[in-house]
Amino acid sequence: MPNIKSAKKRVIISEKKAARNTSAKSSLRTSVKKAKVAIANNDANTAVAVKAACVDLDKAVSKGLLHKNTAARKKSRITKAMNAANA
Repeated sequence: MPNIKSAKKRVIISEKKAARNTSAKSSLRTSVKKAKVAIANNDANTAVAVKAACVDLDKAVSKGLLHKNTAARKKSRITKAMNAANA
């Protein structure tokens, strides 16, 4: 544990940010997984699940959790899988 006051504060802040990022990444992974499961099962709400996953990916980019190209790749793959399942 640091002795300097500012270093102690940085430790606390970094722990808070890490917890927030962990939670956000977990919900993001859940959203993407729901979309993939909906595609695999040919559910009626596949388009809704994919759209929600894409929105969550965009939010993750704006919050700095993901790189924009990573989000674009994931959105592309999910959309491509949905289109292949519908064809």
